[in-house]
Amino acid sequence: MNLQFSHRISSLQPSAIREILKVTQDPSVISFAAGNPSPETFPVADMSKIAEDIFTNHSATALQYGVSEGYAPLRELTFNRIKTKYGIGKDFDDLIITSGGQQAIELATKLLVNEGDTILCESPSFVGSLNAFRSYKANLVGVPMDRDGMDMNALEEALKTQPNVKLIYTIPTFQNPSGCTLSIERRRRMLELAEQYDVLILEDNPYFELRYSGEYVPPIKSMDENGRVIYAGSYSKVLSPGIRVGFACAHRNIISKMTVCKQVSDVHTNLFFQMLCAKYLETCDIDAHIETIRKLYSHRMNVMTDAMDAGFAGRATYIKPDGGLFIWCTLPEGSNGMDFCRICGNMKVAAVPGASFSVDESEIVPTFRLNFSLADDDTIRRGIALMSQALDEYLK
Repeated sequence: MNLQFSHRISSLQPSAIREILKVTQDPSVISFAAGNPSPETFPVADMSKIAEDIFTNHSATALQYGVSEGYAPLRELTFNRIKTKYGIGKDFDDLIITSGGQQAIELATKLLVNEGDTILCESPSFVGSLNAFRSYKANLVGVPMDRDGMDMNALEEALKTQPNVKLIYTIPTFQNPSGCTLSIERRRRMLELAEQYDVLILEDNPYFELRYSGEYVPPIKSMDENGRVIYAGSYSKVLSPGIRVGFACAHRNIISKMTVCKQVSDVHTNLFFQMLCAKYLETCDIDAHIETIRKLYSHRMNVMTDAMDAGFAGRATYIKPDGGLFIWCTLPEGSNGMDFCRICGNMKVAAVPGASFSVDESEIVPTFRLNFSLADDDTIRRGIALMSQALDEYLK
């Protein structure tokens, strides 16, 4: 059989992260490769009670088709929460419930980007979004970063010189993979540039509420007075990723078209879990729950960085983030993070090579990403000790 795949899909390659995760199926492998929240943070007892009530008293609704915009109580609760707590959402904005934050990214791309149009994004950036952009044959242009996020001078130069720029894509808070946070000054400047060059900003903010230190920095969407920003959020990191409940907040005209796109994708997000989320927001203290998550992850991050300080001994450097789930590490100049991660895999410890997050998939970079949310203290220390041995072997 001669399979002829579409031009849009034929050039896409499997995510390197997914390939690495195959190695982690071996129970003897210590994995710092995933981006998963810890199961310890899932509010199982509360969710169990809510689920029982839904099945007992509201099963006809929960198991039926729903509307594409999302379960009305959850839309209202979500919009009110992000507006009251974070200043997100103006009178011209609306909100749609999506199948995870990833679908919000994909729908925005489907809605706005034609083949050959340009998307400007941080370099490095989240591989799931990069592949969504690639699937629509976008012209992907990486903008360099430093510890304060995307370089605004480089962004303006790209806006001046690149053809048909449709989107600026950013993960401004605890960026994946770098962990960096875009400064308030740069957020304002990005919005000014978007207005000046008439492009939209896609603000992807799944880690926003997982801050462990440093000063609060408001979302770009909270500064948006003209409907310039599409905000993608998620309940994956604060409730559970498996429920696949995310959302997008944007100008009502954008949300209206997103709804049409979603209708031909999956009709609507899982209605049972939308109802569960809504009831959780109504009856439980989500902010207190998030605070317990912060304490756990802050502790694990410190355990990992303490172990790295002792085990890496200057042979690899890292950026310690103020929040999120990841630590971004850099090997000596001229190193290949992919080769180092292969050695780590042979030693039964997994990390993600930095090349997985590159806009240019052929780029050789001396970086790798670690996740600290899943492993307990002892496992973190053992895994970093194994990585230290891998450093010895690689740097020989």
